[in-house]
Amino acid sequence: MSKDMPELRFLAAADLDRLAALVFELSAQLHVERHQRMALEAALIARGALEAGEIARLAEDEVFVAAARDAADQSLRKLMRI
Repeated sequence: MSKDMPELRFLAAADLDRLAALVFELSAQLHVERHQRMALEAALIARGALEAGEIARLAEDEVFVAAARDAADQSLRKLMRI
């Protein structure tokens, strides 16, 4: 950070400020991921590669849910290194 420009802080405690930054980063990532998933799903359905309810059915599959949970845990571990 430049000597002329003070470090931006939104909350009094540095730990709280980092937590707020983490929450905002997660929110931004979730927003982008959701839109990309919706676009991909719509494109696959439009091209006949996927049926409309197929993703919802897959989301209830225990093996898929376990693999997705593991992938999310790994992603969060990477994020928490910040």
